[in-house]
Amino acid sequence: MTRFMGTHTNRLDRKGRVSVPAPFRAELTRLGSDELVLRPSHKHSCLEAWPMPAFEAETGKLEQLEVFSDEHDDLAATLFADSYPMRPDGEGRIMLPEELIAHAGLSDSIAFIGLGRIFQMWEPAAGRQRNLAARQNASAKGMTLPATPRGAA
Repeated sequence: MTRFMGTHTNRLDRKGRVSVPAPFRAELTRLGSDELVLRPSHKHSCLEAWPMPAFEAETGKLEQLEVFSDEHDDLAATLFADSYPMRPDGEGRIMLPEELIAHAGLSDSIAFIGLGRIFQMWEPAAGRQRNLAARQNASAKGMTLPATPRGAA
């Protein structure tokens, strides 16, 4: 299971390059592929970074929908039209397309926020606000993880 954890802030240079945090690159290495899919989140003003195997596994579920249905077309466009496959260069940097930079309101710094199987890229103040809201929502709703039955591993 993929484990992108923590929040790390790195600089975005004038050419649109940013270094993927070392712990996240190490996790990609552990997965056996450094290929990422970057896409605008359709829920938040941030970017999602998916390891290619996880992106393929999730988008493969589109095959369960009727190929010419509106649902299939809408989801396919949402998932693929603005997605960018890429690999970090030898220095661990990725190049962010202008469209993605604009979607997330990024400028000189980017907060990389681990979400387990994926990570998100935020404008740092907006990322802090999102994390605070998530903690408040989880607390207010009494959210917990499902219990593991005794004897199950």
